[in-house]
Amino acid sequence: MTSPGTPLRIESYKHDQSFHRSWDKTLMLHLSDAVLIGGNDNVRVTESDGREWRTREPAICTFGRGQWFNTIAMIRTDGVYYYCNIGSPFSLRNDLVTYIDYDLDVKVYPDMSYTILDKEEFALHSRRMQYPQDVIDMVYKGVQEVVTWIQERRGPFHPGFVDRWYERYLHLRNP
Repeated sequence: MTSPGTPLRIESYKHDQSFHRSWDKTLMLHLSDAVLIGGNDNVRVTESDGREWRTREPAICTFGRGQWFNTIAMIRTDGVYYYCNIGSPFSLRNDLVTYIDYDLDVKVYPDMSYTILDKEEFALHSRRMQYPQDVIDMVYKGVQEVVTWIQERRGPFHPGFVDRWYERYLHLRNP
């Protein structure tokens, strides 16, 4: 059983099962029937073309069970920025988190304003990979759910959420 402090690998794939991106090492902070929360800093990211880079700031990642999105809260000197991946609900097996990335992303700024990104990529891939209509519907529902959560300051957007889990990350990283 995965417990707090366990290092997890995160991998995302595309609808056609091709590899999209991986995050080398994220510390599991919390796992329940509702949510998986992880933290990382200076983690190696590998892209589908083999290119590697490292994240530049600490981040708190949130994966809700059954949700068609996940969030990465990036802790920067001028505030918390969020990158919300619209994707299939996650799977956790043997310390590996996987999900299908469905192109659309929501970038959220410290003032809680947001931008929806990669609409053209979603349109292109939905044609090229022939996304079924039920998947397209769930993707749009995922975007709407993220926007509602931002507006209502729910989950990872709730004031204090990121600070609380970042403190937990620091404790588990440096026991």
